[in-house]
Amino acid sequence: MLNDILKDAEIRMKKSTDTTHLELAAIRTGRANPALLDSIKVDYYGTLTPLRQIANVGAPDPRLLVLQVFDRSAIAAIDKAIKTSDLGLNPQVDGNLIRLPIPALTEDRRRDLVKYAHKIAEEGKVAIRNVRRDVNDMIRDLEKEHEVSEDASHDAIDKVQKFTDKYIEQIDGLLKNKEKEIMEE
Repeated sequence: MLNDILKDAEIRMKKSTDTTHLELAAIRTGRANPALLDSIKVDYYGTLTPLRQIANVGAPDPRLLVLQVFDRSAIAAIDKAIKTSDLGLNPQVDGNLIRLPIPALTEDRRRDLVKYAHKIAEEGKVAIRNVRRDVNDMIRDLEKEHEVSEDASHDAIDKVQKFTDKYIEQIDGLLKNKEKEIMEE
């Protein structure tokens, strides 16, 4: 029973770390990164569809993203979705291609993005700590009901703490890399 609880805890912490990684990847930096468009949904025939499902996204150079649209009739909807997003990008339509020039970031904007990255990382850490709290409560409840021994309970709580430390360290590493990427010219 404890092994199942510990496996579940590690899986939930891993998912929190993965989610944080995806959210950090979506933060705009000075360079073109196809992951920048992952959060954009396009109204495609009445259904909100992820942009990646209706166009190929490439980064031919550090200041440009190029979208190769599969269905020419979706170009207007893609253009609108990009313009209404909070990315601050101005699409240029050229046949089946949509070009997205990535403007250089100002120093103030870089600092704001770093603060936002810290906020996302902190939310990820809080999610991991919440998993730790929930799992530790479950383990203590098992101990109170005499389903596991006191020693087994303490060992399991120690393992949960090791998982917590491991995944929080991973989030710190992701944040450090993102901060470095944002602050580069």
